[in-house]
Amino acid sequence: MTRPVHIAVIGGGAAGLIAAIAAVRAGGRVTLLERQARVGKKLLATGNGRCNLSNLGCSVAHYHGSDPGFAEQVLAQLPVTATLELFHSLGVCTTVEEGGWVYPLTGQASTVLDVLRYEVARLGVTVRLEAPVEHLSREGSSFLIRWPGGEQSSDRVIVAAGGRAAPQLGGTGDGVDLLQQLGHTSVSIFPGLVPLKTTCRHGRQLKGVKVAARAELGIGGEPADCEQGEILFTEYGLSGIPILQLSLAANRARKQGQPVSVSLDLLPTWSMEQLERHLVERLSRRAEAPLDFALVGLVHKRLIPVLLREASIADVRQLAGKLSPEQVGRIARLLKGWTFEVSGTLSWNHAQVMVGGIGTRDFDPASLESRLVQGLFAAGEVLDITGDCGGFNLQWAWSSGHVAGVHAAGV
Repeated sequence: MTRPVHIAVIGGGAAGLIAAIAAVRAGGRVTLLERQARVGKKLLATGNGRCNLSNLGCSVAHYHGSDPGFAEQVLAQLPVTATLELFHSLGVCTTVEEGGWVYPLTGQASTVLDVLRYEVARLGVTVRLEAPVEHLSREGSSFLIRWPGGEQSSDRVIVAAGGRAAPQLGGTGDGVDLLQQLGHTSVSIFPGLVPLKTTCRHGRQLKGVKVAARAELGIGGEPADCEQGEILFTEYGLSGIPILQLSLAANRARKQGQPVSVSLDLLPTWSMEQLERHLVERLSRRAEAPLDFALVGLVHKRLIPVLLREASIADVRQLAGKLSPEQVGRIARLLKGWTFEVSGTLSWNHAQVMVGGIGTRDFDPASLESRLVQGLFAAGEVLDITGDCGGFNLQWAWSSGHVAGVHAAGV
């Protein structure tokens, strides 16, 4: 009887767990190596602890990298429908929210991790915890893997060790280092889906204010992208899902030395003409009221004194009826286009994903096997594929882990 192929999966996150399951189901024998004391720690933090595990609108258009099209063949082998069928078969009921965002019905990320851990155990995967792999080499027809206090050989290897995001949860980028040891090259790496720092002078005053607004990203003085939704003012700048989405292009442009800005339209459903007309009527009706009170009910109360100062109106308590047409115009222009220069991003501790990683040109998208080293596969965040917010990065982890696992066992 033929001996089952032995596959070592390096990394016990989302991609690694699915890779291990897929490999055993395809006939392989699997050892899973995880550097931490338990698997799936980062998975527990996804979706603010709710685990946004996929998105019904998943398509290659939601992915970024040097070659985003690389993701298409991978996603096709485990699309969203098959992913949800997989989790339903493991016992996870799901619910779909606005934007096609898929969550476990329980609202708990632990639900997803619990069923994955149970399936890994049921299938007989050997799990080695606190085994941070430091060395990976090809030795004849097999691979040698070493970590402090241990080593083992395997027929094939899947590197699914994730990226540098959220180091407090175990993100290290070890997978990139291991693949580089075997001759693969990396693409520029930086934090992604991360809040932006701005040069706003009023951070402390605005900290905690939330607005429903449209954010337009400017690169080199030209409009580059836009997102709409709830935006959070912070002491250091801007956050919220629209800002996280824009951070991918913003950070890439900054790395290239280009000036970057974000312009907020605080009243995106109003035209400039409607707003100017409303302001004139509002200030006329409240002519004897202090200006800062006259604007209450139009925008968030804590924004008003800051906006007035930004519009070069020094006395926020002056009577509303005393405002000149030029001053009204300045307020309107700010409400429709308040611009902030982007000075940076928060650190890896606040990033949801790593942008960049090992170049996809080194891997076959049909199998995720290395073009340089036979029997070596990669999955998940370690590769230069990054998804938008909304479940797209976890879908990439599930799909790429599945593809690597199936092909590692069946090659």
